[in-house]
Amino acid sequence: MSKFQNFRQRLSSNSSGLALIEFAYALPVLVGLVGFGLEMTNLATTSTQVSQAAMALSDNMSRVGLESALSRVQLRESDVNDGFIGIQKEAPSLNLTSGGRVILSSLERNANGGQWIHWQRCIGTKLVTSSYGTQGTGATGTAFLGMGPANARVTAPAGQAVIFVEIEYDYKPLFTTLFIPARTIRFEQSFIVRDERDLVGPTDAGHPEGYGIYNPAPVAPVHNCTSYTAT
Repeated sequence: MSKFQNFRQRLSSNSSGLALIEFAYALPVLVGLVGFGLEMTNLATTSTQVSQAAMALSDNMSRVGLESALSRVQLRESDVNDGFIGIQKEAPSLNLTSGGRVILSSLERNANGGQWIHWQRCIGTKLVTSSYGTQGTGATGTAFLGMGPANARVTAPAGQAVIFVEIEYDYKPLFTTLFIPARTIRFEQSFIVRDERDLVGPTDAGHPEGYGIYNPAPVAPVHNCTSYTAT
């Protein structure tokens, strides 16, 4: 028997490398399943964090304000800023404001009984606006029906306000877009104001209906929705 035939016979009967070959075939599938599982877990976790942030901001802003025995609770710009700082600290790993947009609206009734976005404050660098209108939408008339999808419309009762929060966040996959494409996560939450709040706020000749939010000295920054900043 030649050396070649002897080598071929020994090689054909050798099974020591079979497990390694099988593992090599299975490794890409295993890596794919693990990567997909991690991406799905991260997406679910991120979605929950964004949802919780929207709920926390709406809930907090429906409660805060300067209380006084002589007047109704006054909402201040500093209260709004504290609320924005709160959601940034609640989910610091997400960078909600540098990777998204937070829109805070006060939905009320106008003098005609229609729905009205009295004031609106925003923070974040994502170039989006509210899906339902900007500040002042519905100031007169009854054409504006409220905020939220048509099958779950949110409206404000007479003499009260609803704090409506919209958050849009650009989700970035952990590894690659191979498993889950980059997408925008969007959540909305709303809470009715809990206290007897002064909904009119300071007034002047140009705004007899009131600004809705006070800004006593030392004045706090105003996060108007015309600016796109992370702080």
